[in-house]
Amino acid sequence: MRRTTLNALGWIAMSVAPLTAQSATPSPARADVPFAAETISVNGIGRTTVTPDRFSFTVGVQTQAPAVEDAVEQNNRKVASVIAALKKAGTKESEIKTSGFYINPQQEYQERMPPRVVGYQVSNNVTVTRETMSDAGKLLQVAVSSGVNQASGLNFTVSDPAKGRDEGMQRAFADARAKAAALAQAAGRTLGRALSISEGGAAYPPPVPIYARGMASMAAKAEISEVPVESGTQENTYSVSVVFELR
Repeated sequence: MRRTTLNALGWIAMSVAPLTAQSATPSPARADVPFAAETISVNGIGRTTVTPDRFSFTVGVQTQAPAVEDAVEQNNRKVASVIAALKKAGTKESEIKTSGFYINPQQEYQERMPPRVVGYQVSNNVTVTRETMSDAGKLLQVAVSSGVNQASGLNFTVSDPAKGRDEGMQRAFADARAKAAALAQAAGRTLGRALSISEGGAAYPPPVPIYARGMASMAAKAEISEVPVESGTQENTYSVSVVFELR
């Protein structure tokens, strides 16, 4: 019985040993596991120039009176006159929009006394948007002549935001590729394919401001010459981020 037990234990030990040796042998690399490529990340800028085909401006009337009702009534009459004049000059109803109406109490401050309301200031702003570019100066002149005493901005825009976008994005990518190629050459490497591309968006120029200084005195004149306006061109800037493979 003792010999039989030893022989059985020896057989078990011999059976386990090959399994242990087999598990210690490293397995070959799998062909389906991709190799991590060396990369370079760059940003590119592209610019395009387009011609605006739409303009907008905001004008307003500001009135002041001791009673809020009087200030509002005066303002209503003047704004109605401005809107009627703009429509008579050819502006469509859909091109005129009320963009702000404000009532602000005017307070008087005295030492050691609470502020006292001495009147009210009412402002009503109207925004005109039109695609006939040659009408910009004429309509500004009409608004001034009809009694506006405030102006917040004149804006020239492109009605189609996609205009020039494709060309700008292509220029941005070309700029990114040129930068990456220069860096790769400096490092003694060559540039491979683009592995990822991210759009950085577009930057558009801000509106061109105009100011109301002198409008009230100008409106008092019998005739006002057409406001000189030049729309010029608009430069849009596009950006991309690209990751290239290095070889």
